[in-house]
Amino acid sequence: MTRRLRFLIALGLGAITLWYLAGDIGLYSPRMSSHGYLPAARVDPHNTTEHIDFWREFHSLLLASEPKCKPPRRTGHAPATGFNPSEAGPRPDLLKMPTRDVWRMKRAHEKFVENIQQSPPSLSYLPGTRGLVTTAGGSYLPVLVISLRMLRRTGSQLPMEVFLATPDEYEEFICDQVLPSLNAKCVVLTEITNAVPGGGQIEKYQLKPFAMIFSSFEEILFLDADAFPIAKPESLFEQQPFQSANLITWPDFWASSASPYYYDIASQNIPAMTSRQSTESGEVLISKKTHLKTLLLCTYYNFWGPTHYYRLLSQGAAGEGDKETFISAATAVGEPFYQVREPICAMGHATKGGLAGSAMLQFDPIEDYRLAQTGELSMKGSTKAAPKAFFIHANFPKFNPATVFTKQAVNPAFNDDGTYTRAWTTPQEKIEAFGSDVEKQFWAEILWTGCELENKFRAWENRTDICNGVKQYWAAQFGSEDPSRV
Repeated sequence: MTRRLRFLIALGLGAITLWYLAGDIGLYSPRMSSHGYLPAARVDPHNTTEHIDFWREFHSLLLASEPKCKPPRRTGHAPATGFNPSEAGPRPDLLKMPTRDVWRMKRAHEKFVENIQQSPPSLSYLPGTRGLVTTAGGSYLPVLVISLRMLRRTGSQLPMEVFLATPDEYEEFICDQVLPSLNAKCVVLTEITNAVPGGGQIEKYQLKPFAMIFSSFEEILFLDADAFPIAKPESLFEQQPFQSANLITWPDFWASSASPYYYDIASQNIPAMTSRQSTESGEVLISKKTHLKTLLLCTYYNFWGPTHYYRLLSQGAAGEGDKETFISAATAVGEPFYQVREPICAMGHATKGGLAGSAMLQFDPIEDYRLAQTGELSMKGSTKAAPKAFFIHANFPKFNPATVFTKQAVNPAFNDDGTYTRAWTTPQEKIEAFGSDVEKQFWAEILWTGCELENKFRAWENRTDICNGVKQYWAAQFGSEDPSRV
């Protein structure tokens, strides 16, 4: 064997060994995909140190712009008024604030916006990556597993980061085995926030923007734990309107209920009530690269949300929390966004009282944008074209196998007389447009989760017969059909 041949063999073996070791510890650099984005599922890019460095700088900015006044006093709750794009009703005005407090909040808001406009702290993310982000923990973990399995049915390979509020919510079997098998991983938020003295307690509605800023992806589809797509979401990143707007939100049922005080504090003109509806933030698509300032201001609104901004942006309306902070922040810093125009649609089954709605349909933004550009988009009372459904947000009650069959005021599994029913039978034309029996697939995943993981979730420790309960429902609705073949 010649010296040159020995050298080439040694070089090849060394390369193979290096590739193997690097792959084993997650350090190799994956090749660029055809659309120029890294297949982020192959790496573990969550750089906690960089996130802590960002949080240390950003936390000081949040505290420096504290609204140093009492919370706005609410005199009532904003009514659940449906959005009507052709009729401008009065804007709710249900807060009381002394003039000096409005001025203090206005100065604090101006100071924060000025700081992030001039020298914003840098977010940590892996350039060129796309992924899913959600928040879960406790009773939401079983619901998330079902939603995630529904997502994988679409063929999507996007990785997911599941943010947990505290270490107490970290469940070893779920986080170390179940979620990784579905290309998802758990991230504990307090491992970042508690590294900075006085980092504060982040909880409930505040979690969503913090999960976004501490995620490792450049482009994010945030999904609530009980929401899932019925088509591959990869396409949403690659076409209009995301390619130009880089922020997409979906509508709620209701008209805006932001207080006039908010617009004074944010130095904006008060928009007409017909300009846009409120936001249903179970799904948000955003680029951290292009919408840095939007995310920073959105997080500011949520950091001071429970005391001040949630009231200013919703005035006690249904779902008060993070939902109005995304578009409000984008508008305040002048960054673009696209809100899907096709109205949200309730989905459920008929009862004596009307509709037992247990889910919400949100629609394809690509089709929505195209139809809006051509003037074909349906509006209220119109017979024009409509985009197809893209997301199902199964929000009330939660389809948790351990609780979904318990007696409730509204139960998706039962008729008024206590007999089993299909949960989603209306609106029939929207459901038929799915192209497949999505509800049957959903119950198949509920059955899998309830049986395969019956003794695995902490929230189910004192529950019994979870698997049998779902099996009885499956047999009543789908007979002897094998759920694994659905």
